[in-house]
Amino acid sequence: MKSQEEAMQILEAYDLTGSERAAAALVGCSHHTVAHYVAKREANQPLERAGRRARIADPYLAKIEEWVERSKGRIRADVAHRKLAPLGYEGSERTTRRAVAGAKRAWRAGHRRIYRPWIPEPGMWFQWDWGAGPRVREKDTLLFCAWLAWSRFRVVLPTLDRSFQTLVACLDATLRRFGGAPIYGLTDNEKTVTTEHVAGIAVRNPELVEVSRYYGVTFASCVVADPESKGGSEATVRLAKADLVPTQANLLPDYPSFSALERACSQFCLEVNERPHRETRRAPAEMLLEEQRCLHPVPKAPFTAAFGETRSVSFASTISFGGVRYSVPHQLVGERVWVRRHGGEVVVVHVDPAAGPVEVVRHALSTPGRPRILEEHYPPRPPGPLARAPRAASAEEAAFLSIGEGAKAWLIEAAAAGAPRIRSRMAEAVSLAKLHGAEAVDRALGQASAAGRFADGDLAAIVAHGEDGELTRPREDHSLQPGTAAWGALR
Repeated sequence: MKSQEEAMQILEAYDLTGSERAAAALVGCSHHTVAHYVAKREANQPLERAGRRARIADPYLAKIEEWVERSKGRIRADVAHRKLAPLGYEGSERTTRRAVAGAKRAWRAGHRRIYRPWIPEPGMWFQWDWGAGPRVREKDTLLFCAWLAWSRFRVVLPTLDRSFQTLVACLDATLRRFGGAPIYGLTDNEKTVTTEHVAGIAVRNPELVEVSRYYGVTFASCVVADPESKGGSEATVRLAKADLVPTQANLLPDYPSFSALERACSQFCLEVNERPHRETRRAPAEMLLEEQRCLHPVPKAPFTAAFGETRSVSFASTISFGGVRYSVPHQLVGERVWVRRHGGEVVVVHVDPAAGPVEVVRHALSTPGRPRILEEHYPPRPPGPLARAPRAASAEEAAFLSIGEGAKAWLIEAAAAGAPRIRSRMAEAVSLAKLHGAEAVDRALGQASAAGRFADGDLAAIVAHGEDGELTRPREDHSLQPGTAAWGALR
């Protein structure tokens, strides 16, 4: 029996030659075969398909199909081959693999899940999920990834944990970036969302129920072990990790700080929301403007009950928690912050009226008497008593300091040495500057301060001598005493 392609070649050769024997010689078959297919075509009858030859595994197909059914299509061909051997099966492993593959295809065809296209409505759904972020300063980070189903607007926020308080902060920041709250929020079955399942029904976390009522959003969880129900958020996580987590594929450098990771996430969101989406052919930021008309308002004050205890930042830019003082950025002096303990750390959150809750610092848990103070939370230290710069308080002082840096250095050194009559010598320097020029006197003052010469006439002598080379100091063993050889003549 010829295949469909071979039959068509035979008929094409017959149409070309007009002879059964010539067509048979051309395609390499019997002229009786050519006559058979020509007669079928003349009678307007379908050409027969190539028949399947009997295989050595056919008597065992029922048993193979039984094993495929019992294993839900997961049985391996080598396992089936070993199980067939005691039954008298004499086929090769290759024949068994083909038979098992055919049985699996038939089983999947009868158990294939049929997907109905999901056409989202504006303002109806948003989804979120977590992804592993890069390591920053030897600490693991996480990426909170959310998106609006209709406009495809994405939000990616870096975090240090996935606790309930962090989840609430991320949800609040996400809804404020959306410009409103949709009706439903879909996510995975983690403990911050679902505490347990009873008869297949998800039991919601009671704390999340309070958050749901506060923002007016109904939170739902996907079916267990069913990634298809939240594929959109998983795609957002996959794209964010591909562009933000340093790998050998993207050759991204390591992040020097958590702030650098936050800036990278903001830049990523700006890029993906401004470029056209491949499905809608429109930019998500553009579609968000339309979807915001279907979103309900977000409360002005964030949900803060989950952030811990409130504390006021003292004038020393510190808070007290558990009898221990912890520093916070000095910009928050006088503000109210929320403090909570998370594992072995103390987390401080500040709620900004515009940006929502923001984690400002995270300290290692300490004990009373051992405060945790970070230098980066404070501005540069003011100059100490040895680092004060001269400031003129009168016209005479201003005239002296205007000579130059040498005058300032001379005043500092003379004051430190306790030199007498400093003001009179300053007036002398001003007079010398009028005679010899400010540059020469400034150089002389600098040399005098370096040599420690603050007596009367020292400055005038240096100016008159015109010393402009490097000064040298006498050694400790040097003396101006003349020799004692003359004393040897005395008896």
